[in-house]
Amino acid sequence: MALAAPRGRRWPDLRRALSRSRREAIAERVRELGMGLEDRLDTPIGALSGGQRQAVTLLMATLVSPRILLLDEHTAALDPKSAEMVLALTEEMVRKLALTTLMVTHSMAHAVRLGDRVLMMHRGKVVRDYRGSRKRRLRAEELLDYFNELRNEDLLDESAAGMLERMYL
Repeated sequence: MALAAPRGRRWPDLRRALSRSRREAIAERVRELGMGLEDRLDTPIGALSGGQRQAVTLLMATLVSPRILLLDEHTAALDPKSAEMVLALTEEMVRKLALTTLMVTHSMAHAVRLGDRVLMMHRGKVVRDYRGSRKRRLRAEELLDYFNELRNEDLLDESAAGMLERMYL
């Protein structure tokens, strides 16, 4: 946490990285998570649960307010309860700090529930862009149906390619 705080500025003097005032400031930020981790600042991060690690990582990423917060499947390896806790914390931090956020997810439910815009990508290209009232009406089933259409097209392409290869090569 002490190393994440001065990100974007001159590298800190590591002798002062964990000064008493710095520790107190970090403890206060960790206390805001509401997880009781402020009393475990000496605990190696690997000894924390997955949800606790993700919460601390999110806190570290936002210590210095970034221009854009990038979240790449940040709940994918968590159990459902921890994932919901981390998502709630994410929503709170994004709102509180007014952060522009790009969240990559394979969860159709998260895609429709969170944020104000959904981009669906396929083979490196944007194939759907939902925003405004269209985004507010969007349902996970609709995204899943379109995703399945794309998969079926890919299967047909692979199947046709295989058939042509067998017939002509």
